[in-house]
Amino acid sequence: MPSGGVMWIREAPMKDRRIAPGPGQESVWDYPRPPRVESTRRHVTVVFNGVTIADSRHAYIVLETSHPPGFYIPADDVRTEYLILTGRTSWCEWKGKAQYYTVRVEEREAANAAWAYPRPTRGFEAITDHISFYPHLMDGCFVDGEKVRPQAGGFYGGWITDDVVGPFKGEPGSLGW
Repeated sequence: MPSGGVMWIREAPMKDRRIAPGPGQESVWDYPRPPRVESTRRHVTVVFNGVTIADSRHAYIVLETSHPPGFYIPADDVRTEYLILTGRTSWCEWKGKAQYYTVRVEEREAANAAWAYPRPTRGFEAITDHISFYPHLMDGCFVDGEKVRPQAGGFYGGWITDDVVGPFKGEPGSLGW
């Protein structure tokens, strides 16, 4: 027993606790690294302050090991009059430099609640001029009518639906993956 009389129990890392997908489900542990971009015809909507600010059946999804899908909606399917470009940027090792938007509808706003890659890196050109939203900052993000659950961790923007299982990056214990 270690000094101080405390016994440490080492748990298996979250990634080693892969949840087996059921019928009609997929595991994020079967997604590739580096990520893959796919088109989807699923009906994607985003609502903020009672207004549908995005509505599309022409989105792209980014699938990456350990992450719930990230949905990228064509700017033509987003009511961009509700988006205000901010000075925030971030860097993704796969997609490149992102720019952020505050979402404002009437007097209510969510700072840096949406982002886009205006010049994504090679292999991710499909998401040029596509916008993604943090579900935890919106009233609701929906896929085929199902309200998504946000990926934990605040920084991550994955959309969790009933057809995808984890464990997911961002959950407690996942910092090192």
